Amino acid sequence: MNPFMFHNPVRVYFGEGAAKHGLEAELSQVGNRILLAYGGGSIKRNGVYDEIVSLLKTAGKEIIEFSGITPNPRYSEVQACAKLALEQKVDFMLAVGGGSVIDCVRTAAVQAMLDEDIWEYETVQHKLPRDAIPMGIVLTLGGTGSDMNWLAGVNYEEKHEKVTFAGKHAVFNIIDPAYTVSVPTKQLLTGAFDTLSHYMETYFGKGSFVSDEIMEAIMRNVIRNARTIKNDPKNMDARSELLWDSSLALSGLPGAGKMSDFQCHSIEHWISGYTDANHGRTLAVLHPVVYRYIFSAAPEKFARFATEVMSVDTAGRSPLETALAGIDALELFIRELGLPTNFTELGIDVDDAMLETIADQCRPNPGCCRQLTREDFLTILKTCAGK
Repeated sequence: MNPFMFHNPVRVYFGEGAAKHGLEAELSQVGNRILLAYGGGSIKRNGVYDEIVSLLKTAGKEIIEFSGITPNPRYSEVQACAKLALEQKVDFMLAVGGGSVIDCVRTAAVQAMLDEDIWEYETVQHKLPRDAIPMGIVLTLGGTGSDMNWLAGVNYEEKHEKVTFAGKHAVFNIIDPAYTVSVPTKQLLTGAFDTLSHYMETYFGKGSFVSDEIMEAIMRNVIRNARTIKNDPKNMDARSELLWDSSLALSGLPGAGKMSDFQCHSIEHWISGYTDANHGRTLAVLHPVVYRYIFSAAPEKFARFATEVMSVDTAGRSPLETALAGIDALELFIRELGLPTNFTELGIDVDDAMLETIADQCRPNPGCCRQLTREDFLTILKTCAGK
């Protein structure tokens, strides 16, 4: 078990009425000028916007709105959000939405406090942010886990790069499962797989048996509740558990003492950087392909995943055969959710030249059981593309 220091400062308000209780408790602690950030407007159609605005006004806050944040949030959106925050001298930023809104706001909150470009500051100078405008979260969609960590994924469109920026934890995180009622089933199931991916990417890393056992239980929970949602989309118990599964994933607790893998995520970041493909659906394509490529380097671990998470029967099977059966079961589960298993089903057109370019950018992650080479990455990408 690796040494670690665990501390997560985010205050969580979970359950029915969490927005009212949480905002009433928190707004008295922040300044008056609030930047309210959200995405494409679904919160206006489902009543969430009206409730949040009413609570802000009741607390006597001045509201400055920033809307239109897209999935795979753009670097240009980050800069626009930071510019507005500076011009309006906001005291606090409230992200209402899912991971894309949170990631945009988290990055903008840092950019607003910097005299230089955050991309230059973090990726070239390799500096971590010292200051950020404080932010809070009202979560309306699970999957990314961004609500409980301090990182943000942003698509720098001009560089064809999905950048992971370091930011600051939110002050608070409000999770009301009722706020997800209008989310389409397809989107919920994509989020559920994104959640499962976070656990798998940590589970298949190195170290910490106790963390592995915690994650095995949560992964079973994700799979069970995703199946429930598939058949009963309005099931609030399943929605609630999936939201909490998502929030715990990147909170720092499940993976304490481990060196995480996150090889699939790192490949996905380059794919979406060039194609703008959906994050969770791209991960669904990648996981079985990558795992079939690396499982022989850690057959016991993959066999344990097969039995403890995917409920594979070991009778008559060697550890290698059990491990492979677990990966097959994972792919069947992905198909069961209606998610893609290749680039054609994902809806992206990638020619050989683009695959070569993406492979050039991919790097091996030290936590992965097999250290992949550039040719390994290219083979994985070609398999995903059916080539």
